[in-house]
Amino acid sequence: MHEIRIAEDLSAIVLEAAEREHLSKVTQVNIEFGQMVQIVPDIFRFAFAEAVRDSVADSAIVNIEIIPLRMRCVECGNDFRPVNDSFACDICGSSDLEIIEGKELFVKSIVGD
Repeated sequence: MHEIRIAEDLSAIVLEAAEREHLSKVTQVNIEFGQMVQIVPDIFRFAFAEAVRDSVADSAIVNIEIIPLRMRCVECGNDFRPVNDSFACDICGSSDLEIIEGKELFVKSIVGD
């Protein structure tokens, strides 16, 4: 359950930003996770709520956007989204691939007063 560690790290970022921006209350946190991070949103929300308990972000709504995996074939240059967990180029069949999108993990925005 790596959600707990990620929630702790991201909560620190949110609380630092809230302090820097002089927010008395964080009402919403928008987070983006790449598909390869393999976050379970409900577990993450629970872990985040625990990490910010009794802080300015105590009752913040957490919105999570999952960024789909996108890959590029090193052999032919084809950009594609894998289907059915098939990690081979859908044009040439090569498995020599690089991830273009899908490993992201960051706070997109913080809303507060």
